[in-house]
Amino acid sequence: MMEFRASFLTAAMVAIAVLSSPAFAAQKATSPPAPPADILPPSPAPAPAPGHVDLADLLSVAGPFHTFLEYLKQTEVLDTFQSKANDTKEGITMFVPKDSAFAALRTTTFANLTGEQLKSLLLYHALPKYYSLAEFNKLSSLNPVATFAGAQYTLNLTDNMGSIRVKSMWSNPKISSSVYSTRPVAVYEVDKVLLPMQIFKSDPPLAPAPAPAPVDAKASDDAASPGSGKAAKAKAAGSKSSSHRVGVSVVSYLAAAVSGGLMMLLL
Repeated sequence: MMEFRASFLTAAMVAIAVLSSPAFAAQKATSPPAPPADILPPSPAPAPAPGHVDLADLLSVAGPFHTFLEYLKQTEVLDTFQSKANDTKEGITMFVPKDSAFAALRTTTFANLTGEQLKSLLLYHALPKYYSLAEFNKLSSLNPVATFAGAQYTLNLTDNMGSIRVKSMWSNPKISSSVYSTRPVAVYEVDKVLLPMQIFKSDPPLAPAPAPAPVDAKASDDAASPGSGKAAKAKAAGSKSSSHRVGVSVVSYLAAAVSGGLMMLLL
């Protein structure tokens, strides 16, 4: 045991002597520095996700599309369209009629529809994919095009030198303006409601033309009286003037005749 301790102390003393020697210190000082770590270029920032379009806000400030928007809310089709609008891969294309397009049809046209029919009518106004205006020329070659309402609810699209029409069974509206068109959402204004034959068996009647405003008879008489009085006075004055001219002419003729007769007698 004593021998082991002596050996351990001797080894420790030798190690201390080596580490503290000038040669070891010089070797440590002259050792090359460690190579610097490689500097990597900063990673690019992730691309921002496309902003979602709030369809209710968009339709409420554009248009006016209040009638269409109220029907979308009533049938909860708005939720279906909004979910598709948030789909950045496929997107949605909507054809939105103005309030005047709904007003042009009788109110019974929509009041007599069942809940499912009204829902299908609204779904009929959208395609389950985003299309820019430039893509309609190519899309028209695929007619008929299925809508959100299902494969049996189709539209025929035509692009005649930039004039685009969206034909249903009972209406053939044109796209009058682009309300919003940024992938994945396209909203186009149309001047008529799309009317499929699956819902309407015949052409829905138009709303009656507004009756003309009634005319106040007394005001009409009062307005006409001054003119009528002036016309009558002018006519009477003209007649009097004519009679006077005729009388003067007759008197002149008689005077000339009498003068001629006297001259004959004197001769």
